[in-house]
Amino acid sequence: MKTSIATVSISGTFAEKLRAIADAGFDGIEIFEQDFIASDFSPREVGQMVRDHGLEITLFQPFRDFEGLPEPHRSRAFARAARKFDLMNQLGTDLVLVCSSIHPAAMGGIDRMAADFAELGDLARSHGVRVGFEALCWGRHVNDHRDAWEVVRRADHAHVGLILDSFHTLGRKIDPETIRRIPGDRIFFVQLADAPAIDMDLLYWSRHFRNMPGEGDLDVTGFMRAVAATGYAGPLSLEIFNDQFRAGLPRLIAQDGHRSLIALMDRVRREEPALKVDLPAFPPEAPVERVEFIEFATSPAEAPGLESLLAATGFTRAGAHVSKPVTLWRQGGVNLLVNTDSQGFAHSSFVTHGTTVAEIGLVVPDARATHARARALLAQSHEQDNKAGELTIPAIRGVGGSMLRFLDAGSDLSRIWEVDFRTGGPLTGAGITGVDHIGQTMAYDEMLSWALFYSTIFGARKAPMVDVADPDGLVRSQAVQSGGLRVTLNGAEARRTLAGRFVEETFGSAVQHIAFASADIFATAGALAARGFPVLTIGANYYDDVEARFGLDPALVARMRGANVLYDEDAGGQFFQLYSAPRPDGFFFEIVQRQANYQGYGAPNAPFRIAAQKRAARPAGMPRR
Repeated sequence: MKTSIATVSISGTFAEKLRAIADAGFDGIEIFEQDFIASDFSPREVGQMVRDHGLEITLFQPFRDFEGLPEPHRSRAFARAARKFDLMNQLGTDLVLVCSSIHPAAMGGIDRMAADFAELGDLARSHGVRVGFEALCWGRHVNDHRDAWEVVRRADHAHVGLILDSFHTLGRKIDPETIRRIPGDRIFFVQLADAPAIDMDLLYWSRHFRNMPGEGDLDVTGFMRAVAATGYAGPLSLEIFNDQFRAGLPRLIAQDGHRSLIALMDRVRREEPALKVDLPAFPPEAPVERVEFIEFATSPAEAPGLESLLAATGFTRAGAHVSKPVTLWRQGGVNLLVNTDSQGFAHSSFVTHGTTVAEIGLVVPDARATHARARALLAQSHEQDNKAGELTIPAIRGVGGSMLRFLDAGSDLSRIWEVDFRTGGPLTGAGITGVDHIGQTMAYDEMLSWALFYSTIFGARKAPMVDVADPDGLVRSQAVQSGGLRVTLNGAEARRTLAGRFVEETFGSAVQHIAFASADIFATAGALAARGFPVLTIGANYYDDVEARFGLDPALVARMRGANVLYDEDAGGQFFQLYSAPRPDGFFFEIVQRQANYQGYGAPNAPFRIAAQKRAARPAGMPRR
């Protein structure tokens, strides 16, 4: 599979873009003319720079407003084309994109446009280049790939072919199955982009909201299945116009792009096995069964404060690692580890972030298969030396540089607590039964990247993004779920928000809160109170409102008020939640009870929770210790 990306898709100087694209593993680039003109390099220098990075120029674009013009516009268009072809010769590329005209003087007529392209094909042949015609979905006379194909078919020229763009087809709600009727050798190039489902002007939607395949709501998989069915064997290229990406890190955006193409073609071959897909074999996605452990990295000096919180939350010290300074704390189905090692990954995490969640252990159907899939999708593998007799647990790097480890029930990895730990002693608790979800906080411009990470590796389903009102700005939140793993991704734009302060002050630590499950939140609340749990106090105004809003029994509301429990409901069921006061670094615990088939995370309560946390937190700028 030959992969490519348009230079307009990522930020940075031309040289920075090339470096990021090459490092991400792409084979080539589309040079967007504006990027070339803005650089200080000659065409030959640009071509050499591209080749020096191990890349090729797969396409030069765009050439606008060509077909169906009256004189003198027509002659000028051909003169412009001749200059573009000369430039392409110097760059070292043989294909140019001609997008359908929006020129006010352009005239309709398939035969007129086909004649223009036949003549353009002769000019292209004399320069040793090819021309691809693309239907812009807002084109004046051609805005449908079927019409563009008819122009190409009637032009009947070996140097004139069709360029398909998933956005222009799917954004206009054109059935992609119609592509299957086009001969694959007449398709010169395929551009791919997804987009969120937004009802707006097509041009504005395209220029500001495109994203990587799998990050939006368009059926890019169906589009590519139709393309693959034609026998097309050329480059698959990303053309992404996105304001967020233009401000993002080139390395991260390029890596997301390559990952999205691999995942896309993996879906294509699994949904339609008869199709020929040029992609190495790797295991299919498999849902996470459960969260097996969460490990905190800390120091001997800070561990007592953390362990005091764990004890107040009902956890009991239940064991220790056989060779490392790691203690095991248990309650119900939850295993928490506290690592005070002075070397290795945990120590590096502590030095970087302070006390932080450094590792999450996930039980999957086949740990090594999940690891292999993650590696195929460009996740960074993590290797760590272990002593003889200890388990080697497959791992990859996750959000904020943290680690995800993979365990399963079908190998020695199921014996982690027998092999790597010495456990024993009675367990008590406060009614916590498991990990409900994990809250990961990041800069807003990283949210799409990490949603793509979870969806492509684990097949996670994405909930709609919601805006959470913080007194100092908006935080955007999106939940992803793969089987027994639920994660809320919280994107901070304003640094004064609770999420923004956490990202800034912990230098990008990922996990800001852990939500534990309870079967009876009021019994749990009572047990926590007896242990001195630092419950977050919720203002009285909240309970007056929630009683009226949901028509709740006043007796129930009185119990909620007494325990500082919040409430939400959806069509599936009810939801109760309570929180700890935040630690000085902004980290906190949550305990929840889901009733019936409630699917949310209490988002309507977030503004009240954040306001209460800000009242309880240390003032901004005050040292943690």
